[in-house]
Amino acid sequence: MLKKLFSLSALILASGYLISCNQKSKDKDITLVMAEVNPEGTISAEMDKAFKEKVEELSGGKIKIDLHFGGTLGDEESILKILMQSHGSIHLERISTFNLPSRGCEKTSLLIIPYTFSSRSHFWNFANSELAQTILNEPYEKNIGIKGLFYGEEGTRNFFSTKKINGIKDFEGIKLRVTDTIMKNLAEGLKAEPVSIAFGDLYGALQTGSADAADQPLANYLGNKFYQVAPNMILDGHTLGITEVVISSECWDSLSENQRDILTQAGKYAGDICKKISHEREEEAKARLLSEGVRFTDVSDFSPWQKACEGVSFETAKADPILYQQILHLTK
Repeated sequence: MLKKLFSLSALILASGYLISCNQKSKDKDITLVMAEVNPEGTISAEMDKAFKEKVEELSGGKIKIDLHFGGTLGDEESILKILMQSHGSIHLERISTFNLPSRGCEKTSLLIIPYTFSSRSHFWNFANSELAQTILNEPYEKNIGIKGLFYGEEGTRNFFSTKKINGIKDFEGIKLRVTDTIMKNLAEGLKAEPVSIAFGDLYGALQTGSADAADQPLANYLGNKFYQVAPNMILDGHTLGITEVVISSECWDSLSENQRDILTQAGKYAGDICKKISHEREEEAKARLLSEGVRFTDVSDFSPWQKACEGVSFETAKADPILYQQILHLTK
């Protein structure tokens, strides 16, 4: 009986998608379902809320965003698969850029090369440039089934562990959770053992010893309470926690020009909100984590970390060396 009800619910959602998203007229009311794996209060969740509110404001309520937090619709991987399907019941998702290179988004892989962005301002110079639009459009142009709308960031990604880490040498032999080939190669550069674990299973894996360490921005580390099972963090800042909101290609194709413009404008607004709050939230998260007993280790010399990344950086940049150099030079 429960299976029948679930199937019926899925059918209703899918039918709703066909009714709403396939209407070309901007005068039609539509509802777009959006997924977020992080809980409310995190940087990404606040960016999503800003996007939702601006879309509904600009459309006069004719476009509604049905936003779900905390992974209630599934993890990033499973949601992404739904977006890429025909007649999927979910239309928008906020994802980590780490999820796209494995799907053939070679240009996107340039953004997650360790130590690419020298500062937040460097990243936001990129995010507001034409180069960003080129990379956002990559999965759409390759017919992967999604289109990037806009970028965000959650702060620098740092490694956290169940055991105290004093420096780079302490990574040797530990089980390090990875999400893609780049992180796998980085783990090997650190002489760690890479293990693949879904985000939704990470807390339990750290608790049981299936993983010893992972990486997250400070705000996500706090929001998902990873500090409860892995209370040690080394502030190596190997990458920026770059995110983007993507929409299914099928849904995008069904929207009118007016509706697309509304989503684009709302995305720019939400990105600006993210830029405004990310540093502030990161500092707040660090203060809170200190009060929770998290042991932080600072890094005074980044050269050993950069050296450990040389192999993966060189190989990944081969995807588009000219574009990568253009990104590196967007510091002003």
